[in-house]
Amino acid sequence: MDYLSFILCLLLAWAAIYLLISATQKDDQSHPRKLPPGPHSFPVIGHLPSLAKNPHTTLAELAKTYGPLIMVHLGQIPTVVISSATMANEILQNNDSSVSSRTVIDAVRAHNHHERSLIWLPDGPKWYTLSKISTTKIFSAASLDDSQSLRSNIVNDLISYLKKSSEDGRVVDIGQLASNTTMNLLSTTLFSLDLNDPSNSENAHVVQESIRGIMDLSGKPNLSDYFPMLRKMDPLQIRRKIGVHFGKMIDLFNTTINQRLEGKRLTSSVQCNDALDSLLSTTGNEDQIAQSDIPHLLRDLLSAGADSTSTTLVWAMAELLHNPEKLRKAKGELQKVIGIKNQIRESDINRLPYLNAVIKETLRLHPSVPLSIPRKADTDLKVFGFTVPKNAQILVNIWAIGRDPDVWDRPDEFDPDRFIGLGSGRDYEVIAFGSGRRACPGRVMAVRMLHLMLGSLIHGFEWEVEGGVS
Repeated sequence: MDYLSFILCLLLAWAAIYLLISATQKDDQSHPRKLPPGPHSFPVIGHLPSLAKNPHTTLAELAKTYGPLIMVHLGQIPTVVISSATMANEILQNNDSSVSSRTVIDAVRAHNHHERSLIWLPDGPKWYTLSKISTTKIFSAASLDDSQSLRSNIVNDLISYLKKSSEDGRVVDIGQLASNTTMNLLSTTLFSLDLNDPSNSENAHVVQESIRGIMDLSGKPNLSDYFPMLRKMDPLQIRRKIGVHFGKMIDLFNTTINQRLEGKRLTSSVQCNDALDSLLSTTGNEDQIAQSDIPHLLRDLLSAGADSTSTTLVWAMAELLHNPEKLRKAKGELQKVIGIKNQIRESDINRLPYLNAVIKETLRLHPSVPLSIPRKADTDLKVFGFTVPKNAQILVNIWAIGRDPDVWDRPDEFDPDRFIGLGSGRDYEVIAFGSGRRACPGRVMAVRMLHLMLGSLIHGFEWEVEGGVS
């Protein structure tokens, strides 16, 4: 209690200083700027009280009043929020080079992860190298084709489990199943670790516990992100706690790397070239990554991919169960294209336009990250008559863009048919994987996994909600 009182007193003192400076400081009129509009904010704390719960929906409501480009203050952090596809295109595409850095959240400073992270590094040579290697060595079509047999084996295990559950009359928790399967698909593709193998139970526990811990802590509001002066104190201990999970994962990856370098593989590893082998082949070369960077890159890919993919799969199943005619249509397409007794393969994806439309519609309605990972303006930026000030944090309200009534007919209705027959140009309005040079490099793999898992669930089984719940 004494510690919390100290923090409160510190904030109150800061508020007094802030008000004093505001009262005596004159605006610089030599370079007038028209900042984006927004609601009145409180001193020091800004708009935090009104955004405490479901900030993406609150910001979407504010956009209806103030427009698709607004400015709010999250504590001491000036934040520009984008809520339309047109505005997102102007800033993220036409001015991509000016907003390609990040506002780094305090949690990812644990183990100096932000200095080696593909997600959090600022735009520069090191980020470019990591991005290029991810695109060409890990997520290229050729690399994913080479590793698709690994993912096929994991999905076969999923189907076998579901068949046994069906025969025994057991209820299946789709959320848990999606999380476990997605994590296993990623760990197998990235470094050939089968989390379902009993001989890997200890490593599997480390991966699963750490990923879930990281995602849980990363989603919690952190005072250090809104009041940078508190960063050294880490008042909510989020950076310390997340650092424990980072450390466990880095230790596991380093152990795996050392075994790989010694010509050994984990007992249950599949004998093939996986993403880790590709990464190790780049170390030691000029302008390539250091071996110490690899654990941080793997952590990024595993954490971000597992959460976003499993969340999307759960929402897709929920929407299909709520719309049985759409479920029948998707199942009918699979039976016609794949055959009743055959299993879906990654090579079948392009032949399943309705399944693809189901996934796009799910991403439109239920983006796994409603507000984008924050970018930062590297310079003053003129946008449609407004100035996005240098160093401002920039958030894209992906949730609001996906439900924009000016773009989408019946925006709150689940209707995959809206994507049938449309060219790729319309897809920009669905930016669940980001846009521009900071777009998610794992998008291609995520789409493959989603089609493979969702298609297998629909194709092989008849589904209903437990107890007939509506």
